Amino acid sequence: MSLFSDNIRNLRVQQKISQEKLAESLAITRGRYVKYEDGTSEAPYEILKKISYYYHISIDLLLSVDVRKIPMDDLLKLEDNRILLPITVDKEGESFIEIVPHKARAGYLTGYSDPEFIENLQHISLPWLRNGKFRAFPVDGDSMPPHKSGFFIVGRYVEKLGDVMDGKTYILLTKNEGIVYKRLNKNGKNALVLHSDNAYYKSYEVKASEILEIWEFACSLATEEFKPDDLSPESLKEVLMDLRREVREVKEKLF
Repeated sequence: MSLFSDNIRNLRVQQKISQEKLAESLAITRGRYVKYEDGTSEAPYEILKKISYYYHISIDLLLSVDVRKIPMDDLLKLEDNRILLPITVDKEGESFIEIVPHKARAGYLTGYSDPEFIENLQHISLPWLRNGKFRAFPVDGDSMPPHKSGFFIVGRYVEKLGDVMDGKTYILLTKNEGIVYKRLNKNGKNALVLHSDNAYYKSYEVKASEILEIWEFACSLATEEFKPDDLSPESLKEVLMDLRREVREVKEKLF
């Protein structure tokens, strides 16, 4: 039997539903449903979708996770039948912040919905971060100064794409690029435009269908001290303005 077969059988038994009643809810015959539950036939997408909505569990969890190991009542249920893993708290009731280390950064794209992957992450709590689901992600590269590689951005989970505010910074998990930290703008075409604060990097667009998770900036954790010659956002802006002015002057001389 497949993991999916085990899951739908365990869910049905747990909720004390007969095979006949479930098949009726799915608008199929009992004989057809039994084949999905005993693993002799694979359920097509339309049936997967119906079962997902029936139990209020995302398809990826039904196919890839042993649901017996998940405290289903504690899951944060989101729109479009998506599910975020449980919000964990310490003995004082403060929310834990799960930390995605650099070594796990690449694996996060495939492990973000895996309970065992998330449970194995280290975690901390910060008293000023409450009322939300928080996770810390490692900074990679120099596209968002003054944050450096090795720093961490703590994000608060965003449930709806419509909650994204233009001009603010967010951590995105995308299907093609994995984890990115950018300044966002909505373009009104069911997509987001991602901007880097470092003008060296070009802005680009990501379709909403490519986005798996969005985390709003909550705070940052620096893992090394700033040096005297580190550029502040103000001085960086001045340098960029000077460069643009010099480029304009050169163009005027040439043309």
